Amino acid sequence: MARYQSEFTQFLEELKSQKPDLEAGQQAGRALLWDKEPLTVEEQRRAKAAKVKQRGYVYSND
Repeated sequence: MARYQSEFTQFLEELKSQKPDLEAGQQAGRALLWDKEPLTVEEQRRAKAAKVKQRGYVYSND
């Protein structure tokens, strides 16, 4: 008995079969932007010291 597959699932499977390196490219992009090593205590301290305090109402022109 065949299992139902939505059009979207069929589209994704066809896309992945046409471009087998697509998933590896996605993982590389994620690693570039999101998967980073945690900051050290010193880096956390420097980032906190460099932060500029935001005013209470940011849309004010005062």
